[in-house]
Amino acid sequence: MSMQPEPLRTALTLAAASVPVLPLRRGKVPFGNCRSCADNACGGRPNMKAPGPCRCPGVCHAWAAATTDAAVLASPAWTTAWRRAVAVAYHPGGAGLTVVDLDDADAIAWARTALPATRTVPTTRGQHWIYRGAMTSRNAVRPGVDIKSSMAYARYLGPGTGHMVDLPDAVRALAVMKPPAVSPAPHAVTVPAGPGGGECPHRTPTYLEHGIAMAVQRITEARSAVHATVYRTFLAVLSTHGRCGCLTDTHVNRLFTAAQAKGESPRHCIDAWTNALTTLGL
Repeated sequence: MSMQPEPLRTALTLAAASVPVLPLRRGKVPFGNCRSCADNACGGRPNMKAPGPCRCPGVCHAWAAATTDAAVLASPAWTTAWRRAVAVAYHPGGAGLTVVDLDDADAIAWARTALPATRTVPTTRGQHWIYRGAMTSRNAVRPGVDIKSSMAYARYLGPGTGHMVDLPDAVRALAVMKPPAVSPAPHAVTVPAGPGGGECPHRTPTYLEHGIAMAVQRITEARSAVHATVYRTFLAVLSTHGRCGCLTDTHVNRLFTAAQAKGESPRHCIDAWTNALTTLGL
């Protein structure tokens, strides 16, 4: 046991308490899918939205890799990942929990007036409020507030303080509220094609499809600096296709799906997309 990496020892302790865990690499994001599992070519993990026959022994599929199986956690493939890990994450929904992630002092002040007190864990910038009960996850339910439960992961930052209480209706209601009006929908990137209103030159299936496929591949193959790679890729796509109106929801969703498969959150994707738009003056 003494030869095990510290993150693995923490993970095994949590797993013994029925909390599904996974390692986080540099950047505090999950390890990327292996080549066999890239773009969910394997069909996915059984606890994902798209069940599949994946038997990959590695740490694939982000939050869906989380497990309580000590044999898996200590297997050779996982031990290699633990030695590179910078933190331990867990799947709150899999443990029957919900984490209200409060990013700043304003969010904490709001929670103290709007939500019942529960177990609290300090984070780098704010606090995690942990409730007993699972629900739908959703980011940016209000300024500085994310909900992490089913199909999401949260960093393990210690046991926290305070008595954990049942998930209140006030938190459940946040997940059905209309999210902030920030969207990667086509209208955000559709601009006039130029003088003359001629047909967009990128509407040829081969040119546009090749460009999106190359962008997805660039994100998928990133082995480090994922945040920077996603931003640069979004910037490249928008610099070529952002001014002619040829991008559609389908294209944008493919890029976001690739980024999220590498561990990027939906909010990080939206931020990167918005920053690229701003940089290009779109």
